[in-house]
Amino acid sequence: MYCGDNLEQLAKLPAACVDLIYIDPPFNSNRNYEVFWGETKEKRAFADRHASTQAYIDFMRPRCLELARVLKKTGSFYYHCDWHASHYVKVMLDQIFGENNFQNEIVWKRSDAHSDGKQGAKHYGRVHDSIFFYTGGGEPTFNAIYKPLPESTVENWYHHVEEGTGRRYNKADITGPGGAGKGNPHYEWKGVTRYWRYNRERMEELDRQGRIVYSKSGMPYQKRYLDESKGVPLQSWWDDIDMLRGFDKGGERLGYPTQKPLALLERIVQVSSNENDIVLDAFCGCGTALVAAQKLNRQWIGIDVSPTACRVMAKRLRNVCGLAEDEKLWKIGRGFVVRDLPWSVEKLRALPPFEFENWAVIALGGIPNKTQVGDHGIDGRIYPVSAAPERRGKAKGEFEFTDVWYPIQVKQRDKVGTPDIRDFEGVLTMHERTKGFYVAFDYSTDALTEIDQFFRKTGVVIVPLTVQEILDEQLARKLA
Repeated sequence: MYCGDNLEQLAKLPAACVDLIYIDPPFNSNRNYEVFWGETKEKRAFADRHASTQAYIDFMRPRCLELARVLKKTGSFYYHCDWHASHYVKVMLDQIFGENNFQNEIVWKRSDAHSDGKQGAKHYGRVHDSIFFYTGGGEPTFNAIYKPLPESTVENWYHHVEEGTGRRYNKADITGPGGAGKGNPHYEWKGVTRYWRYNRERMEELDRQGRIVYSKSGMPYQKRYLDESKGVPLQSWWDDIDMLRGFDKGGERLGYPTQKPLALLERIVQVSSNENDIVLDAFCGCGTALVAAQKLNRQWIGIDVSPTACRVMAKRLRNVCGLAEDEKLWKIGRGFVVRDLPWSVEKLRALPPFEFENWAVIALGGIPNKTQVGDHGIDGRIYPVSAAPERRGKAKGEFEFTDVWYPIQVKQRDKVGTPDIRDFEGVLTMHERTKGFYVAFDYSTDALTEIDQFFRKTGVVIVPLTVQEILDEQLARKLA
């Protein structure tokens, strides 16, 4: 399990090394979550911070390119999303994985009914997610799952009952489809001359077994017994796996806002991988895909940017799967390890300034400023989830970021003083921002006083964050 930006972690993996990839990346659902993780008294902000569809696609495209690179030719890829961006995601995935490698849009009916809380809503209830299924271009693993036959099929199709045994069966056509053109044998069988599905030896064997029944005219039919039917192959409409609810009696629910049921991931892992195959989830959240892989005896790799999520995953793997978090046991295939949990203050002090700025901005859920030229002291931007996407430009399909954003300034200093804060006040005033975020190791008393006075005078909020607060993930209150 890796803690960090999956784009960086995926780049470290060799090409064509993974058998199955499942991802469920978050999108801007205009919902802020305050998640309470019971193991600590920490509250953590969980928010999808993409300001527009194009911003989301720009974020996902390089990651999907890396995922396509690490997928084996015989591998399978599943992308779980909802209505917010599914159509744009499909176009992107066709470009990356190839239109011919698209296999299914699986529809998971996650709830029976949904109300968005608005009276007079003018849209249908949104009760399903989409899961796009691609393969790597070779012959993929596909372990078909069968569901029981519907009662109507049993009654209407298997309506014959065998005397003596009481076994239900249907009468299947035994003539050879396509005749000579398909290479079917032609011979006389008990007075009936036809092209047949089977050769004479096989017909004689079926007849001895009592598996051929004859009509009044003497036409033979093959008995297909109900109790030998595999059932109905699983289709692309999945309505038999319920979402996790607040009254979850099985104790599966962890409180993670986008947690998916274990049965859903077990199905995907079971169908598209075999024992000892490698399963990858690059947005693994609370680790449901990893638990499913572990329970089904697969190897797995998990990546998540949140240290809290990684800690929750580790605890879940220990408690649910009985798997030890131990380096020595991991090396012999009997344990797991967590890599790259948050750096210490000492390590962050030693980073080059540009790397330190990127670390701080990404930790806040912001987008780093890559140009670093004429930035006026802006090292990154946060786009709040409440911001509506804005469409600009004359070109068809052109999208831009919303005008609602907050600047982030980062200083790799032991103590930020009043002059630093006043410089940032100028940035906020120039860009007409109502809020800004400042990151440093600490602040002088005068600097904090200046922040307070600036707010009293202008109403503009400067949020001072320390590196230690970021490492401890004590950000929910300040990022709200």
